[in-house]
Amino acid sequence: MGARMKRLTAVMSIMLVMMMLAACGTNNNTANSSTNTVKEEKPSGETEKAKPVTITWWNFPSFQALDGEVGKYEKEIIAAFNEKNPDIKVNLEMITFDGGPEKLNVAIASNSAPDLIYDAPGRIIDWGKKGLLAPLDDMIKDEVRNDISPAFWKQSTVDDKTVMYPINTAPFMMAVNKTIFEKIGALDLLPLDRPDRTWTFDEYKKALQAVKEKAPDVIPSGFFAKSQAGDQGTRAYLANLGVSRFLNEDYSQVAINTEDAGKALDWIVQAEKDKLVISGSAALAAADVNDLFLQGKLAFTINYSAVLKAQNATLKKAEFEEVLLPFPTLDGSKPKLEPYLGGMAIFNNDDEAKIAASKKFIDFVANDEVYGKKNLIQTGGLSVRNSITGLYNDPEYTYAELAREFITDPPTIADGWADVRTFWFPELQRVLLGDATGKEALDSFAANANKAIEDAKAKAQTQKK
Repeated sequence: MGARMKRLTAVMSIMLVMMMLAACGTNNNTANSSTNTVKEEKPSGETEKAKPVTITWWNFPSFQALDGEVGKYEKEIIAAFNEKNPDIKVNLEMITFDGGPEKLNVAIASNSAPDLIYDAPGRIIDWGKKGLLAPLDDMIKDEVRNDISPAFWKQSTVDDKTVMYPINTAPFMMAVNKTIFEKIGALDLLPLDRPDRTWTFDEYKKALQAVKEKAPDVIPSGFFAKSQAGDQGTRAYLANLGVSRFLNEDYSQVAINTEDAGKALDWIVQAEKDKLVISGSAALAAADVNDLFLQGKLAFTINYSAVLKAQNATLKKAEFEEVLLPFPTLDGSKPKLEPYLGGMAIFNNDDEAKIAASKKFIDFVANDEVYGKKNLIQTGGLSVRNSITGLYNDPEYTYAELAREFITDPPTIADGWADVRTFWFPELQRVLLGDATGKEALDSFAANANKAIEDAKAKAQTQKK
């Protein structure tokens, strides 16, 4: 035996002795415990029980309230999940769309983020770009990935890693109080006899004028510019009235600062003076406008979807029928609608057990044989999966399915989006308050937004190096 082999044999012998001594020393600390205790073997066929794990789920009101109680349905989901996964405890905390975003920012800054969140790409993608989320690719089966449009995966992915598990969707569009038009004998002014319901800016203006003249106690249409909430409504509204995109196709620059979009914004200012658009829109939030719609005081609302239609069903303060409409376009061309996309994400809190448990919960919410479809219906949304259709016996959902053909790429996946959106409403307010023309405000927005996009790209490239 060579010297090298002898040294190796000696080292192995020493290690074996140390391991035996360590094994003897790991017995319990009672004074009279035996060093010869043999580990008890589990009976044949019995598997070791998983260690209990507790995860925290923060949830916006993504599901319709059950029996009028916010969070009650979510508790039902958790109870059903626990029947199959008794070792995972899920702590639920409901947050609101008004205060929730700031609460999340504070939690993230103080390293106390929840494990799970049900939200949309606008925030989730930003968190993903900051490295705050756990990748989900290992839990996505091929049959699921192939059943969902690449456009939805694009909104759920950062650097080729899936950070949001997409679940429900619906195109954002307008809604109109159909009952009002029936009462004033002007139903023919709405494009409801057209399968795709597309219509022109001029047709829309005629409908507003009819409400003003024949239903003076009803506000024809709404607009808002107080806060970021609902900004997708104002973006798509102006982009379609001006037949433009919000950002260009590669998300590198703002595209909405066109002459026609500027004129559309100027029209809103004049329409407010003409009582065709609600007064004081600069100080109104999206929720304020939709609340007036639910009270029957507003004929058109510009930030709606099949999801909101379902969630607002119990919030109506007046009896009326609302129907969904795409945004009108200047020339009658097909509209460009931004999609609502809801899904779940996991904050990476450096606990693999919690991440694994959170993935099990997401899979249950999205794919359980009973609760998968039940949860979709409770959101009021359409499934992101192409194979799951016809969930509702409702003509408005049939139309929402059809309107998916108008969905375009949303700007929310652009670099620096969290900063870009902060420049939008201040510019709208400047126009509404008479401090700038529509084109001036859109150009100012473009300058600030383009810089934010460029800065974010440069920062990302530096971090990769």
